[in-house]
Amino acid sequence: MKKLLFIFAVMFTACEDISKTNDSKDLTFISAEGNFGSSNGSVSVFQNGKLIQEVKDIGDVVQSILVHNEKLFVAVNNSHLINAYQISEDGLELPGISISTEGSGPREMVVENNKLYFTNYNTQDVKVLNLSTYYIENSIPVNGMPESIVSDGKNLWVAINMNSDYSSATSVVKIDIELGKVVKTYEVGKGPQQLLIDDNNLWIARTHYSSDYSETYYGTSKINLSNEAVAVLDYGKGTVCSGDVFSFDNRAFRTYNGGAAPLNTDLSLQTLSKIGSYDTNHLYSAGGGEEKLFLGITSDYTAPDTVYVHNSIGDFLEELVVGASPGDYAIYKRK
Repeated sequence: MKKLLFIFAVMFTACEDISKTNDSKDLTFISAEGNFGSSNGSVSVFQNGKLIQEVKDIGDVVQSILVHNEKLFVAVNNSHLINAYQISEDGLELPGISISTEGSGPREMVVENNKLYFTNYNTQDVKVLNLSTYYIENSIPVNGMPESIVSDGKNLWVAINMNSDYSSATSVVKIDIELGKVVKTYEVGKGPQQLLIDDNNLWIARTHYSSDYSETYYGTSKINLSNEAVAVLDYGKGTVCSGDVFSFDNRAFRTYNGGAAPLNTDLSLQTLSKIGSYDTNHLYSAGGGEEKLFLGITSDYTAPDTVYVHNSIGDFLEELVVGASPGDYAIYKRK
């Protein structure tokens, strides 16, 4: 999940389409956060359901991963690094490149115009990494701790998950890419966590907590990107790590009750179409593409952990063994 680390990693979700044939050369990357303070985060590489590479001990909390062109980018939250790996036929070329973020606590990433934009808890900003020079050339301040980030091509949309005092924030901000600054703030309800742009809508999965963190609540919001109308729906009590929203089977899905369910246009959940029925307290993350849905499970936050894969009608396909606390998913489609 993306994945609320206390100060934690949580989670959302940028995944791409899954391969359509059993003998595909496409690669599936699954990141495992590892344990806070232990530097045991990892990335597992699968091809046709078979583990072909495991890159261990990448750093302290592997927060998110992103495929762009021929590279895999890895945000390592508590090591304050962005790692870049060249993708080869056999997986990832090692050792890769590590870029210091100077203590920023990187969270989520998106690429536009050969620049990697990534959110940061510690510095409460969006930093801009030039992918030609690997130099951080700009920092865009935001008011609070940013989590998910997505792009519509002209604007970046950023979920502000928590305020500076770690209370639940309530906003999503729009950053004009050309101007390099926040141009508008939208009130979307407590705990905006993961974002998805789908069918001219910005879907927002939210998770927030009572003041003593004894209760967890969740909901979904939506911004119409044409008229900027905001809709908010609270579901009530939920579970930690219940905040993933992603595209699967040409629909917007959200984690729900030990699995993932499609979202209706009114933000309600299609509960009868839920895929997966795992222990709600053990579901840590979810992601998907056109034909496969990934559900990451951990019971004790130690390796090995498991990712269960289902198809669009809910059938179980395969079980993938990964490192501790599987958190994010990315697909490399070989040309």
